[in-house]
Amino acid sequence: MQFHRNDFPISIAEALGDRLKRARLNKNLTQNEVAQLAWISRRAVLNAEKGDVRLTDLIAILQALDLVDHLNLFLPEPPLSPIQLLKLRGKPRKRASGKTEKLNNKISESLDW
Repeated sequence: MQFHRNDFPISIAEALGDRLKRARLNKNLTQNEVAQLAWISRRAVLNAEKGDVRLTDLIAILQALDLVDHLNLFLPEPPLSPIQLLKLRGKPRKRASGKTEKLNNKISESLDW
């Protein structure tokens, strides 16, 4: 099923609920079994299959169905923007800390050649 920009959120949620139900049936699991695996109520599984689910319950159901990895396909990690990358870089260094000179002196003292 293709989703279009003008689809209502309710119809998209119902379609996703149908997909959850198909995934459960393909694994030959009952709603009770999924609920037990997900540590949620059977009612929460039933509601999810109708398209009415809390995000935490959806994630638990996907884990129970061994489908949680599909979340990366659904909503991939967005890359950092160039502006965010610049902010993370911080200020460029203007001088060294001098720790390497002290380390070199300790090494040469311990060698005593």
